[in-house]
Amino acid sequence: MNTNKQFIQIKKQINKLGMVTDSSHNYRTSLLSLLREAVPFDAACCTHVDPQTLLSTGAVTEDNVERIHPYLFQIEYGEDDVNSYEQMVHDKRLVATIYEATEQQPERSARYRKVLTPAGFGDELRAVLILGESCWGYLTLYRNADQSEFLQEECDWITSLIPLIAARMRAFSLELPEREETWDDDLYGSGIAVLSDHLALLSSNPAADRWLEKLRSLEMIDAHVLPRPIRAVSTQAFNSPSESAGIAKVCIRMNEGPYLLVRASRLRSSDSQIQVAISFEPARPADMLPIIAEAYGLTEREQQILHGVIRGLSTKELASSLHISAYTVQDHLKSIFSKSGVSSRRELIWYLHSRYNIIEI
Repeated sequence: MNTNKQFIQIKKQINKLGMVTDSSHNYRTSLLSLLREAVPFDAACCTHVDPQTLLSTGAVTEDNVERIHPYLFQIEYGEDDVNSYEQMVHDKRLVATIYEATEQQPERSARYRKVLTPAGFGDELRAVLILGESCWGYLTLYRNADQSEFLQEECDWITSLIPLIAARMRAFSLELPEREETWDDDLYGSGIAVLSDHLALLSSNPAADRWLEKLRSLEMIDAHVLPRPIRAVSTQAFNSPSESAGIAKVCIRMNEGPYLLVRASRLRSSDSQIQVAISFEPARPADMLPIIAEAYGLTEREQQILHGVIRGLSTKELASSLHISAYTVQDHLKSIFSKSGVSSRRELIWYLHSRYNIIEI
């Protein structure tokens, strides 16, 4: 067990790591190495998520977790179980373990019985990387069955790190595209792929193949491995209630170019087999605005004003639609101008159009 002094020293190294690492993948890989020095574990996964949908936009996953990843996704989106990521985010419960959640009876967890035990794992520690009101990622640590469960002081230390880690994950997720970064529509236009109910690739067009290759490059995974964002949206679509549309989506910051929007839609073939259609396309204005708003720290009211400005509403129309005075609208506009580095409505519209190709919602 590490001493408090060792915890403090490793925390300082993690803080420094966030200032010197410019690659999300390298940051998460190095982070896991440092965490292992303080809180021993036998396997781990660190995942970026879309704060709007809480679905994976890419993960650093160690080999012994990669083997069980598909089954973990199925439990996460297909069954009720303890410590689901979504519930933890909803409850603002930053760190939780299976042993703690089941009151030392881990067999009460479907994930423990069906996935962890067959793989030789015992306890599992989950952390949701929340900063402010948004979640930017998940951290999951595993110990083998012959090791002790995670201790409360270890959980407390991981909890103390969450603001540091979440801030860095947020920075990577909100890194805005440079003005000249665009996709070649001939190469990276709309992509379509169809997967089986076992997430096997049945068909795809050339654009989808190129998007899949880029996503694999982003996660540094082999060509035969399905990118985690595709796995996440597909599994959620498959497990959506039958009366729903069975649609899931995620917005991903790529290493180059604008954000990518991935959608999954559940299908039923003529022989009643369930499949899922995956679409790939550069993110639209409505998909990017929440990201832009988060990046510039816009308040909820400022986001409403920005939506109205993009729709072409006048100050008077904005005031009427939001039931506030024109003076208040002007105050919010001044704040938006200051945060985004512009000085007028016209400059704001030009900026959004030139950098994000946003013309209207």
